[in-house]
Amino acid sequence: MSTTQPTSSSTSPIVVNTWPFVNATRNAFTKLITPGATCLDAVEVGCRTCEDEQCDGSVGWGNHPAEDGETTLDALIMDGRTITAGAVANLHRIKNAVGVARAVLQYSSHSLLVGESATNFALEMGFKEEDLHSNASINLWNQWKNGNCQPNFRRNVQPDPATSCGPYRPKLENISNKPTCHQLPAHEHDTIGMIALDSNGDMAAGTSTNGLQFKIPGRVADSAVIGSGAYVDNEIGGACATGDGDVMQRFVPSYHAIQLMRQGIPPDEACSDAIKRIAKYNPTFTGAVLALHKNGQHGAACHGMDTFPYSVMQQGWVDPKVYQIPCFKS
Repeated sequence: MSTTQPTSSSTSPIVVNTWPFVNATRNAFTKLITPGATCLDAVEVGCRTCEDEQCDGSVGWGNHPAEDGETTLDALIMDGRTITAGAVANLHRIKNAVGVARAVLQYSSHSLLVGESATNFALEMGFKEEDLHSNASINLWNQWKNGNCQPNFRRNVQPDPATSCGPYRPKLENISNKPTCHQLPAHEHDTIGMIALDSNGDMAAGTSTNGLQFKIPGRVADSAVIGSGAYVDNEIGGACATGDGDVMQRFVPSYHAIQLMRQGIPPDEACSDAIKRIAKYNPTFTGAVLALHKNGQHGAACHGMDTFPYSVMQQGWVDPKVYQIPCFKS
């Protein structure tokens, strides 16, 4: 499920992030070592890179439309020095989701804003309103609609969601309370989660995603949820998660990994424990957890894939390196 990864020779600075999104890693690290910059700045720059590049179609605008055809964004940024965070979910018509999350952190006393209210806040803070559709997202949605809206995430409703687009109403008989876990197709799990440790020993973490393709409008998964999508504490380290967010958020895996690291457990073992607990109840889920200790040691664990790659860059390296770990399958 996990393997012990090489550790950095120094405790700082270092950037790690989910998936081989090396441009995000490189840009974040460049920012991290810029005089006057902070780890929060680095995480924001790194996640924004993926938003701009639309990493794997799972981050940023123009992909993964919901049932109504609209692409919306989720993001989180957290300060390990103060244990404060800002997040947005179901954000409409704003491309820089992680920037809005940073604005929530800096310009409000709240931790999470959602939906049109988050968009209104972003506009007040000077962000630009833009169309998040693309030709690709429109074509995807039309194909889905013409294919009887398959797959979708409805259950216990009428008409049969396996053959119909609705509109739906509750089914009153033969209701199943069995937990559901959809096997995610490729590129349905590629949230960027990033952790940075700066030269002052301060840490930050962040996430950004456009969520699950053909989700029910209004859906909020793990990426914007503190402790699920990411968590960071200067005293211990940081962690972030990627995968089936509807399942993973029920187990707050990032916080789980940090608490195990607090007890002296290495990052890879802490991530493995978090993954095992999810797999115990959801043997078909797809996901991974990545952690960085304050001493620079990093590790990850994964489930439901063959391997999980993550990117690292630290002092003295010319380019990021991608570590590949084998995944556990139930």
